Amino acid sequence: MAQTITKKAGKGNGCTLYKACGGCQLQNLSYEEQLRYKQVKCIRHLSRFGHVDEIIGMETPLHYRNKVQAAFGVRRGQIISGVYQSKSHRIVCVDDCMLEDETADKIIVSIRRLLPRFKLTPYNEDTGRGFLRHVLVKRGFATGEVMVVFVTPSNLFPKREAFLHELLRQHPEITTAIQSINGAKTSLVLGKQELVLFGKGYIEDMLCGCRFRISARSFYQINPVQTEVLYGKAIAFAALTGSETVLDAYCGIGTIGLCAAEKAKRVIGVELNADAVRDAKQNAKLNNAGNVQFYCADAGRFMVEAAKAREKIDVVFMDPPRAGSDLPFLKSVVTLAPKKIVYVSCNVETLARDLGVLCKNGYRVEKMQPVDMFPHTGHVECVVLLSQRRATEHIDIKLDLTDLDLTAAETKPTYDDIKAYVLETYGLKVSTLYISQVKRKLGLEVGEAFCKPKSDKYKTPQCPEEKEQAIVAALEYFKMI
Repeated sequence: MAQTITKKAGKGNGCTLYKACGGCQLQNLSYEEQLRYKQVKCIRHLSRFGHVDEIIGMETPLHYRNKVQAAFGVRRGQIISGVYQSKSHRIVCVDDCMLEDETADKIIVSIRRLLPRFKLTPYNEDTGRGFLRHVLVKRGFATGEVMVVFVTPSNLFPKREAFLHELLRQHPEITTAIQSINGAKTSLVLGKQELVLFGKGYIEDMLCGCRFRISARSFYQINPVQTEVLYGKAIAFAALTGSETVLDAYCGIGTIGLCAAEKAKRVIGVELNADAVRDAKQNAKLNNAGNVQFYCADAGRFMVEAAKAREKIDVVFMDPPRAGSDLPFLKSVVTLAPKKIVYVSCNVETLARDLGVLCKNGYRVEKMQPVDMFPHTGHVECVVLLSQRRATEHIDIKLDLTDLDLTAAETKPTYDDIKAYVLETYGLKVSTLYISQVKRKLGLEVGEAFCKPKSDKYKTPQCPEEKEQAIVAALEYFKMI
């Protein structure tokens, strides 16, 4: 799988803010355990559609976030900056995070320490007074370019020149700085108005051999290392030969479409966000991609109109948000009738729902590949290839099952599979001993080494009722009982 972090489970893998923050739901597990947890999660939701390949983990699952944002506030007279505690509006002060880019964290701490020196204060939502609401830092991992965004309630920036001069003296790696104006009472971080304070107002980064322009408001995958793995799998699944017309729905700034352009005859990108489409068009120019066109439109309506115009689309790439696709969009895909659909998902629950719709409407799942984009969190990405079913592929077979010996073909789940299922479904950690005790009670085969006491004086712990019920449910899920 991937390199494991050699920390004991239950210790937060060395993170001192693990319990206070709540952002990393799986920090109590070793990385190997996390991957197994996510594998079982994918199998549980997707196995009815076919085989789920082994999850691709990250070689070094630390400091992978290229985008870091921090809220600013005051506590006990001291300026603090960090993240909002999970499901709250309370700021957890963060100096460095195991997931965030180290350069970004250092810049944010420097800004926090500079504020009192220049008599600048964090914004107070209750009084409407103060200067700084948030700081957002983006870094191009391949280019090293760094963007700093100051989110303020107005366009005022007292002592701006002196403040920026000192910040750049401490961090010469910063290539551009932007002021985002957001005076609204909202949970959204960035405002609609922006002022470029220094540099060109954007950064660039490399992904799958393509160059991308990244603005303050544009969406760009936060883990570029695993994004290359994810997109590489998606493009490989499409098996492009150079003769296909490809539609990139939910195209954003054009990442998947441009990465696939070299292997396709034509690429069409559709996105509803006008800012993202503007960036996508600029990215096409950056990469001399003359066979790519981007449109600002609703992807579902675009596909319906394309079908009416008898536009032939061979492959549809779809990378929807966590909520997945809606029914009108999926119906539009079916109406367009591409030969292949490559679905890139960040939520296996909504992925399973959407696959169910597509499989009922003329498609079948060919491949499923989970990728760990967000180590130490409960999220997992998955790439799925679907192809059109053809009527000629169905044949009738008469088979006498009594003549078959199925035992050799059965694949029994391992103890680790059962542990991962129980943890993912019920939030309980169970031992091999407890599993073997439950299996023995149910009359299932158990190895001789299991359930034996370590010595005559050793009292073997017995499986608690709550865990026994969870293990039984796992055995039922895996069809062992």
